[in-house]
Amino acid sequence: MDYLEKMLEKLKEWAQKLIETLLGPEVEPEPELIPIPLNERLPRRNR
Repeated sequence: MDYLEKMLEKLKEWAQKLIETLLGPEVEPEPELIPIPLNERLPRRNR
């Protein structure tokens, strides 16, 4: 049984490599944007 498990694991690795080769690596999620606080209390210049 151990031999079959090792073979299945190798097949999974090869399949993953094949998929990555054909479609590219797994897409990583976009990093979450960090909100930048704005200081609304600054006086605005009048032209």
